[in-house]
Amino acid sequence: MHLSEVTHPNQLHGLSIRQLEQIALEIREKHLQTVATSGGHLGPGLGVVELTLALYQTLDLDRDKVIWDVGHQAYPHKLITGRYHDFHSLRQKNGVAGYLKRCESKFDHFGAGHASTSISAGLGMAIARDLKGENFKVAAIIGDGALTGGMALEAINHAGHLPKTRLLVVLNDNEMSISPNVGAIPRYLNKIRLSPPVQFLSENLEEQFKQIPFFGDTISPDLERIKEGMKRLAVPKVGAVFEELGFTYMGPVDGHNLAELIATFKEAHTHPGPVLVHVATVKGKGYEIAESDRVGYHAQSPFNLATGKAAPSTKPKPPAYSKVFAHALVKLAEDNPKIVGITAAMATGTGLDKLQAKLPHQYIDVGIAEQHAVTLAAGLACEGIRPVVAIYSTFLQRAFDQIIHDVCIQNLPVFFCMDRAGIVGADGPTHQGMYDIAYLRSIPNLTIMAPKDEAELQRMVVTGVNHTSGPIAMRYPRGNGYGVPLMEEGWEELAIGKGEILRHGDDLLMVAYGSMVYPAMQAAELLGEHGIAVTVVNARFVKPLDTELIVPLAAKIGKVVTLEEGCLQGGFGSAVLEALQDHDVVVPVKRLGVPDILVDHAEPSESFAALGLTSEQICDRIREMFFPSLRQESAATIPLT
Repeated sequence: MHLSEVTHPNQLHGLSIRQLEQIALEIREKHLQTVATSGGHLGPGLGVVELTLALYQTLDLDRDKVIWDVGHQAYPHKLITGRYHDFHSLRQKNGVAGYLKRCESKFDHFGAGHASTSISAGLGMAIARDLKGENFKVAAIIGDGALTGGMALEAINHAGHLPKTRLLVVLNDNEMSISPNVGAIPRYLNKIRLSPPVQFLSENLEEQFKQIPFFGDTISPDLERIKEGMKRLAVPKVGAVFEELGFTYMGPVDGHNLAELIATFKEAHTHPGPVLVHVATVKGKGYEIAESDRVGYHAQSPFNLATGKAAPSTKPKPPAYSKVFAHALVKLAEDNPKIVGITAAMATGTGLDKLQAKLPHQYIDVGIAEQHAVTLAAGLACEGIRPVVAIYSTFLQRAFDQIIHDVCIQNLPVFFCMDRAGIVGADGPTHQGMYDIAYLRSIPNLTIMAPKDEAELQRMVVTGVNHTSGPIAMRYPRGNGYGVPLMEEGWEELAIGKGEILRHGDDLLMVAYGSMVYPAMQAAELLGEHGIAVTVVNARFVKPLDTELIVPLAAKIGKVVTLEEGCLQGGFGSAVLEALQDHDVVVPVKRLGVPDILVDHAEPSESFAALGLTSEQICDRIREMFFPSLRQESAATIPLT
């Protein structure tokens, strides 16, 4: 059987090890070819090919449930659950999603793009099964990086308290999340993996047996069982933590040995309560370049399979916002030892790897633990340190209570830097940074700002670091800036709560926030071609909003459009409406942003077009609402032929 023939995971039942190995080879080939062409997550999926095949051979996927943590590692799962022939559309608009989605396949039992959720979800399904008197297996796969998240530990604590609830937890231990793992738990797992007895038995036992007269090579079929038994005797503390928490612990198991994996999973299914199978895998397995650079090849844009190099750009691009942020922060931190950057396992994504390399004592990685990161920052701020918490907008959602309870109520000077704010593209709904404006705007004591370009971002980094009267947050988008001139140093602070007028006109007021300022300017140019004079305001701050600037302009001009790259409910446009209402200014207002929908995976340009947020669409929408007569006159001049 070939991979292209597999449309249902139950087709794996009864296949020989040799047949499974052939399918594993084909999965890796398809995985590599697809990601090299369209981009996507590379290392995680390559590392769990054998794990996936072995587990699914021991399950009935018409009944049993499998929950994958995050979804990075679930590409092999997709390839054997009916999506092989569509896999070329991975992460493209209307194509196969990069993460699991319940609406995409009946075999995607739980969707996730954020880490550390699988054990909680799996335990919920297992409890529901028992409540309904049903009988099916539940398996939750979680990476050792995700195990640094408090939610996973909470779920383990709960599951261990339910000795009669059957739940299989598969710990995919590849020593990595995205950045190298930090913390006591990964160190403990690494201690097991690298302990001298385990290493000696794994590497030398077979050779020792071969030297014994009479046995020679004849013992090889039973050698794996002997090795496993001796490893357990030699390392009595293996799994002690999980055993004490109420789990039956099995492992560590070679995550690329199909026979060993299948035997272990079969045994695990026979236990009546929670079981944890510890599987040691290699991230990027089967592609040497990815194996040797597990951070760089966690995810990749399109690249050359032979060299591993990304396709060269046809023209130079402006620097990415994250790089400009990192450069500015490092420059400031060099002169101020109280500045400390904090990341939650996303050093490269946020740019804080630059701070780590230059000033390691002013850098902290807490692992996949956003809640802890925020409260840690609060503790640092209590003692006069200037904590800079750099976390993606979508991940900061996980620490909402800590932002309120630990930072804002105590009015502590923590600087939140929200990368990937707005539309992020191919990662889809779990990663779109749509909600930070709305979920932060209602919190007292918090100042919130967004730059129009990379030069203004530099000034906002200075503003945030120097803002000592309370917490402050800055959002900025994924991708590259506009190529505006940057200063190496000497950046000036911005006046808190003050916007700027970029263009004057008496027919319409456009108030834009952050990444929508440049599209607003482009739309204003287009409207000018139709004789519509537009005033454009770069708000800079959503809180405090510059009412001294915006309210009189709105009252004078009488027509207002707000623009934001975020959800309209409770967002920037809502802030402007509230301000006008509070000042008894009643004028027509059109809010442009993301409506009450989930933005699916696609290229950002495709998402902007689908949402009507290109400069041309903004122009047309404004003309239709505020200047319909001009639109009709324009249409009448178009020849019917």
